[in-house]
This record gives sequence, C-alpha cells and structure tokens, in this order.
Amino acid sequence: MNALNPETIGSVLPEDADQALLIGRVWDVETAGPRVVAVSGDTVVDLHRLAGTVAELLELPDPVAAVRAAIQDPNLAEPRWATADVVNASLAGDHGRPRLLAPVDLQVIKACGVTFVDSMIERVIEERCAGDAARAAEVRELVGRALGGSLADLRPGSPEAAEAKRVLMAEGLWSQYLEVGIGPDPEVFTKAPVLSSVGLGEGIGIPSFSSWNNPEPELVLIATSEGRVVGATLGNDVNLRDVEGRSALLLGKAKDNNASSALGPLIRLFDGSFTLETLRNEEILLRVDGPEGYLLEGRNSVSRISRPFEELVAATHGSIRTASHCSPGPCLRPPRTGTNRGRASRTSMAMW
Repeated sequence: MNALNPETIGSVLPEDADQALLIGRVWDVETAGPRVVAVSGDTVVDLHRLAGTVAELLELPDPVAAVRAAIQDPNLAEPRWATADVVNASLAGDHGRPRLLAPVDLQVIKACGVTFVDSMIERVIEERCAGDAARAAEVRELVGRALGGSLADLRPGSPEAAEAKRVLMAEGLWSQYLEVGIGPDPEVFTKAPVLSSVGLGEGIGIPSFSSWNNPEPELVLIATSEGRVVGATLGNDVNLRDVEGRSALLLGKAKDNNASSALGPLIRLFDGSFTLETLRNEEILLRVDGPEGYLLEGRNSVSRISRPFEELVAATHGSIRTASHCSPGPCLRPPRTGTNRGRASRTSMAMW
C-alpha cells in the first residue's frame, strides 16, 4: 500500500504498476474531448481506435486480452502522453494540459449503503440526532452501550439477524438503517447520473447549506451490463450527514449533488494477479488535509464488509440493465471536527 502523497506519481499508481492493467479516460486538449486510455509504464496509450467509451471497452468479450493486444498494435493504440505529465496536470488541476477524468463514462453509478457495522451504527446515530451534530457524541455513547459489538458477527438476513431485530424492536432501538444493515435486503441507490463523476485532482462538491459532512472512501466495483465484475477503482461517496440524518427520504439531497461522486484515478482490470478475491482483504487508506494544519488519517479493511460482493452486485444489477459501477459502502467515517461548507478539504485515498 502507498500512503497517498498527492505530489508524487508513485502515490497515484499501484506499487506493482508494471504488472497492473490500468485503463481510464484522459481529456485530450488537441481534440477537446475524452479519450479511452491505458497506462503502459511511463506512457499513456490512446485506445480510441479500440473503443470510443470505457463502457464499450468493458463490453468486449475479453477486455483484458483486447487491451493488451492493442498496446502492442500501432494500428489500435497510439502512445500519446507521458504518464507523469498527465498525473501532474491532474493533481495541479491544470485544464490546459491532458489530464485524467473519472475513469467511467456511460455506466450507471450505483452505491450500496450500510454495508459495514461501523457505518450502520453511525447511520443510527445520525437518525437519533435528527441531523444535529452537537448531539452526536452523546448519542454515540448511548447507542454504543446498547449495541456494543453484538451485531459485528451477524450475517445479514440470517435467523440470528432476525432474532436481533426482534430484540432491538422490543427495546425501542430498531432503525431503518438496521433494517438494511442486518436485514435480508441491502440498500441500493443511484449515486449520480452518467458522466457526472469527477476525477483525480478535481474539487468535490459540498452544498453551502451543509455543515456536517464527510468524505466516504469506498472500493468501487466495475460491472458489465451482464453483472460481471471486471475491475475496480476508488470512490469518494461524498455525504451530507446533517441532511440524511434528518430523514432517510432526503437521501437524494444528501448524496446526489454537483461533483459529489469522485472516482479514480484509474480502473484496474481483473487479470491473473488481481481478482475479486484480491479485493476481499484489501485495505483502504484515507488522508484528509485541512486548514490550520488539520490532518486526519484512517485505515480500514474491506474484509469487514457484512455482505459479500456478489450479493451486492446481484442486488444492484437486478435494478438496471446497463453497465454499472457499484460502491459497496464506506468503512471509514471521519468524525465531525468543525464546519465544512462549500468545497471540501483535500482528501486522498489509496487502495493499491
């Protein structure tokens, strides 16, 4: 793992970048449009002759073989840019140079909520606070005493989970978030429209009316229109806790805002050395740099997720019939440390 340092290319690419098959999108200043690309060592290769969109590329019978073959074929791929130049332009926010865009384009952007016990308990706290951040510490202590670690090992939808639901209802502690956290059906919602995600180095959007909000670092699974998971990337599911805490029916207002879906920097395609099994024990690192020297760092393991990837993808794919990306949910939630209005502090994540 790299602890992400926004100033270096090594913090953006995987440690084993020479073995990874990385695809994405670059804004081509010469043609004033996006290009599907692959990163091959110190070169970014233009794949527009192979596929016009990332969605089209992933629908190929064998996208891994197709990309590898194209990189070696000058008729299909053209070395265009230096990897370091593209990464540096992205991190600098320089729109006058080729830069990385969000690595998805025509895919529906879906997310799954309340998939980690920690996340579930925080949602219960938000609900009990009714969006009032000043009460969070008090309610967190109350809920923690009532729930403890008793829910950590529950398999959602199991008889044991049903019994826990019965007990919690009897104690007046049942919540809509506990329903999707340990009940039979996961929460699946549309995070953002197609072509609305921002990529590496772009500012994320936080409406000025929100004063309690945070980044949600997430693993993002990339699936085809048949529901086949073919790769992964990182995502920031920007969340307005004061809004959703008032009512779960305000989910759209809390989640779907301008620039509130941040993805990237690239998609790592599954191959022999990087698979869905690899991700089950992956770790996600979070670093938040704020004003006046504020620094927050966190680390969490995807292995703590309460539902298997396959179940979440199946639930997501059951509601759509186009290619999609699915965020299984946050496993890190930074505490509230002050008012954050407008644009967020610099946030970086690493999963490689």
